[in-house]
Amino acid sequence: MRKFFQEIKADIKFKTAGPGQKLSEPSRAPKEKPKAEVTPKPRQAPTDEAQRAAAAALARLELKPKGKAPCSSQEAIKNQVRKELMAEAAASEKGLPVEEKEQEEEGAAAPSVSGVYFICPLTGAVVRKEQKEKQLREAIQAYFAVDPVAASIMEIQTFNKDREKVRVCVETMAKYLDNICLHPEEEKYRKIKLQNKVFQERISCLEGTHKFFQAVGFETKTLPVPGQGKNSEEFYVLKEEMLGRLEELKSRREQLLSSEPLRAQLHRGLAVFRPSPAAARFELPHDFFSLSAEELRREQRLRTEAVEKASMLRTRAMREKEEQREMRRYNYTLLRVRFPDGYILQGTFYAREPVSVLYSFVREALRDDWLPFELLGPGGLKLTDENLAFNECGLVPSALLSLAWDSSLMADVEAAVQEEEQEQRSPLRPELLARAQSLS
Repeated sequence: MRKFFQEIKADIKFKTAGPGQKLSEPSRAPKEKPKAEVTPKPRQAPTDEAQRAAAAALARLELKPKGKAPCSSQEAIKNQVRKELMAEAAASEKGLPVEEKEQEEEGAAAPSVSGVYFICPLTGAVVRKEQKEKQLREAIQAYFAVDPVAASIMEIQTFNKDREKVRVCVETMAKYLDNICLHPEEEKYRKIKLQNKVFQERISCLEGTHKFFQAVGFETKTLPVPGQGKNSEEFYVLKEEMLGRLEELKSRREQLLSSEPLRAQLHRGLAVFRPSPAAARFELPHDFFSLSAEELRREQRLRTEAVEKASMLRTRAMREKEEQREMRRYNYTLLRVRFPDGYILQGTFYAREPVSVLYSFVREALRDDWLPFELLGPGGLKLTDENLAFNECGLVPSALLSLAWDSSLMADVEAAVQEEEQEQRSPLRPELLARAQSLS
């Protein structure tokens, strides 16, 4: 049998040699004395990698059970061996050991989650983190066809990042509308000079403000400046028809003052996994670690402070504070909760969200959401203070927690339910169990 594999091995080496390459004649047990006039062509020896690859394949084949194959299947066996040896040679040429290539194909760890996702509050679309602002802009732009006033307010609140400037802007704009509603008969309150210093510094420089004035009934007009001869300037002037709709103007003023930024909602990415020993293994994508420009500046400042404090004697409290600061580097955390039956519930959270959010997340996934339970962090530590943030509890950027039922209450529940029914019931909702996956 070994002689048979050696012959195939030599045949494959000869066929996979590159153009112009020569292979040495493989050693064979001579069947008869070779004729003097027949001289084999000199062949170049295969590379060390190719030899090791072929030897590994041959060794694996020889370890397989050696049942006698029918003569009619000899060609099929040759084809199978030929395919495997050629695959081994190809892997060797790429510079990868055969064993490592097999691990790469069969044992590569899949990401625990493909990324951080958000839900657009206007459209309900789920998008990646880096696409959320673009999605918000497109959604707000489309909303102008529905309610241009509301859409312009969304732009003001959402895309101007300086919250103090937004507050001053909104209050000044509301004052303009308030003056009109209080003094509708006075023309001076119905005009806003665009080059006015207050208007320029507080309003004109912010995104969405001009769209708001146009949406509530102002139009642009060039008017002469009193006392300056032929000089003229641009004004926003309230249309005459809006004087009969002052109640609508008041409503828009209140809408402006009560508005909030439009924020994409973090998508929890709820997933249920079957019992698995790989529950504590996390493979996180870069979304969980990437920092914004502002966060990078903060990190640089913190590193500078750390260097300055390196020569100082630090107390335990100071060390704990620095550890907490280090945990704040992460914006998100991936949490898994393992149930007593082994099933695993997974979700994505902000690192600064309180533990109470996780309790609510788990409760919504339960078949009976009234059942009391406790969550145990790594090491069995009970998460009793639900006001603490995940990064303050050391639950970033990922963690595996355990769920424990209230023992006294569960005794009463088990007594009320037949034993066989209790064994069949999972605490998770049936629709979630139907989506259960296997951890890779």
